[in-house]
Amino acid sequence: MTQTTINPAEARHFGAMAADWWNPAGSSAMLHRLNPVRLSYLRAVANAHWALPAASFTPLAGKAALDMGCGAGLLCEPLARLGARVTGLDAAPENIHAARAHAHQSGLRIDYRVGSVEALGSERFDLITSMEVIEHVVDPAAFVRGLAGALAPGGLMLLSTPNRTALSRLALITLAEGTGQIPRGTHDWHQFLKPDELSDILRDAGLSVIETRGLGFSPLKGFVLSDDLSLDYFIAATAG
Repeated sequence: MTQTTINPAEARHFGAMAADWWNPAGSSAMLHRLNPVRLSYLRAVANAHWALPAASFTPLAGKAALDMGCGAGLLCEPLARLGARVTGLDAAPENIHAARAHAHQSGLRIDYRVGSVEALGSERFDLITSMEVIEHVVDPAAFVRGLAGALAPGGLMLLSTPNRTALSRLALITLAEGTGQIPRGTHDWHQFLKPDELSDILRDAGLSVIETRGLGFSPLKGFVLSDDLSLDYFIAATAG
């Protein structure tokens, strides 16, 4: 494994947005719009994996969850409200500072840390999430090996990332970055992974891929789950 999977330039880029992260109309507006479909899909996959009570307000009670590349905590806070004991790890100190401040305001206890996946050591988590992160690391295979090593037996991992297609280049870089919906320089299209490439990386790390679902965009509904993987996609995997 490489010494660190963190790309310092990427950490600086996202750290510069920390103060605005929780502003739904700010530089992270796209992430705010993504969160509802992320949470809906995460809960559905978790419910199926662990046979959780669908009507429970805290179905993740008793589960340890890690959000890798957590930013300022947009996913950590809902996970905590669902009952999980949440750890959020991010490479940018500015993001962790903003995450801690917001969690304190919200009355939530979340273990936020600055660092990379290699810093987890012997810790194990029942649930690991990493949303739109793997395309920003220097070594995706090493990154996934680190996540796999932190996943408890019987655990569940959920990743999301853009697909490397003409559509993703047009939508995320030409249009979204070109019009300022996403800060310029956020994406490098050549770092995007195709679903079969990421599936192979997960399997090589000893995980079993259980499902891949597309993340699409509807002019009427916004971001939606889709069978079309060409823009962005989720991939769920489990540890043996």
